[in-house]
Amino acid sequence: MTEDQILLGIALTVALAACSQILAGKLRVPALLLLLPAGFVAGALTDVIHPNDLLGSEFSALVSLSVAVILYDAGLGLDLRRLTGLTRGTVGRLLVAGVLVTFLAVGAVAPALFGMAPASAAMVGVILVVSGPTVVGPLLEYVRPTDKLRRILVWEGTLIDPIGGILGALVFHAVSNADSDIGRGRQLGQFAISMGVGLAGGAAGVALLWLTLRVLRLGETLGTIAQLAVVIIVSAGCDVVRDDTGLIAATVTGLAVANLPGFDMPARRPFFETLVQLIIGLLFVSISSTVTPASLTPVLLPSLLLIALLVLVVRPLIAFVSTRKAGLSLGERGFIGWMAPRGIVAASTASAFASDLSDQGLPGAAKILPVTFLVIVGTVLLYALTAAPMARRLGVVRPSRSRPLLVGGDRWVVDMGKALRSAGLEVLMWAGDEDERERIRQAGLELAQGELLATATNPRARLEGVTTVFLCTDDDDFNALASVVVEGNVEGPVYRVGPAHEGHGVVAPYTGGDVLFGARLVRHVLAERYRQGARYLVQPASRPVPADSETLFVVRADGRLRPVTEGGTVSPAADDLLVLLGPVPRPR
Repeated sequence: MTEDQILLGIALTVALAACSQILAGKLRVPALLLLLPAGFVAGALTDVIHPNDLLGSEFSALVSLSVAVILYDAGLGLDLRRLTGLTRGTVGRLLVAGVLVTFLAVGAVAPALFGMAPASAAMVGVILVVSGPTVVGPLLEYVRPTDKLRRILVWEGTLIDPIGGILGALVFHAVSNADSDIGRGRQLGQFAISMGVGLAGGAAGVALLWLTLRVLRLGETLGTIAQLAVVIIVSAGCDVVRDDTGLIAATVTGLAVANLPGFDMPARRPFFETLVQLIIGLLFVSISSTVTPASLTPVLLPSLLLIALLVLVVRPLIAFVSTRKAGLSLGERGFIGWMAPRGIVAASTASAFASDLSDQGLPGAAKILPVTFLVIVGTVLLYALTAAPMARRLGVVRPSRSRPLLVGGDRWVVDMGKALRSAGLEVLMWAGDEDERERIRQAGLELAQGELLATATNPRARLEGVTTVFLCTDDDDFNALASVVVEGNVEGPVYRVGPAHEGHGVVAPYTGGDVLFGARLVRHVLAERYRQGARYLVQPASRPVPADSETLFVVRADGRLRPVTEGGTVSPAADDLLVLLGPVPRPR
């Protein structure tokens, strides 16, 4: 290819990746639904986007390193404190049963469906055991299942990817050698060696990040560069020693960094998160462009039958076996059985191994990539269209009712929490001072455990179950800083009570964010009015607002909470509830 064609191909790949993800975000659908067709169509219509022509033999190495970065980012979102008891056992059983049942089932039917050799069928079977956070995560954000289900499925999807990558490399080497037998105990030993190399690489990655983030205390920009460099160095080093062990190293590094105490992780990582999303888009577009229409035609109908087997038989069987005695409801077990899309590791593994096996003349090897492509598209499309209605039918969707978190323990804040609870909301509160925490307990309100900012500064932390945060402490700078840090780690918006107009805080006067209750009801005004006898009143919106009372919140009939903010008021409906602040009504 000429230099102009290479530049055009790179530009087109980036444009397709970016446009597909932007459009998917606007349509609120998983980006994979648009990335794969975009790459496939571009590959069929042009000659400039094929990665093997653009990058040659280096493409496979770039794919491996890119997937390592993705899995490191996924590992940062795994909180070991939430993987306990029955949840931990459920995830472990899903991993074991998922690998064994999927591999055996696909390996058994693939020779008959696709007319391929048992060795090629084994390769397809091990490729399709993986799922992945790049597809599971976006689907779960759209479906909004309960937090327990989300934890189980995200942990399973993240951990199965490096395991599947290692197994894929082992099966590839086994079927490439005519004298090998993939069933021998020797392969178990090779798997153990690969795991050891990956764990050692993960330990090295943790040590390097401890040096850069903890000892050198690099800031956000340099810390992000250090993370990217360490992940690439460690995963590349492991892959040099043993194929695909870099995936384990990257996942272990992210998992350890997210959970070991003392790491000074950057609180906000916009560049790193943007980079990961761009890498995902580029990989899906590039890999799908290598699939030709001619290669899909002979495997289209058999692939549909394979998808039906995976969705209707294999995954439900895995879920049924793995979730027994797991403390899950029948609906939760059913939803786990209806969530197993395939993603980037399946695509990258098929892309890396299929061409080599085909060049070796292995019967049916040329069908590995198109079959994998169709299974990815089919499973993602099916689950994207059906997961939400299935979750509603099984009763595992989080309720639409708001669950606010009130931060602060002053008496006026605690009474505000009691008023919201009397309006039918499940209220969570947090305070740093022990006297304030005791006041919250005595009020009968649920007290959040741990350190708020320590949790929120985890780049991938989630304040589980919380839909809105109200920052109402007596420190305006804390409220302003926390509003910046917590934003993005909660499902809904974050608000702070307004600082004093004449204040000279370090942070509060200069940060944006939604300010509660308008410019008049700033923090010290609220506290003073409460001290002078004003109290909260909950009443139907159909009744007139009493004189000298201020509307603070509107609680919709379906339980959604809408605060009055500096940006404007909220128009209540007749069947809504109002939370007011005003004089105590005199008894008649």
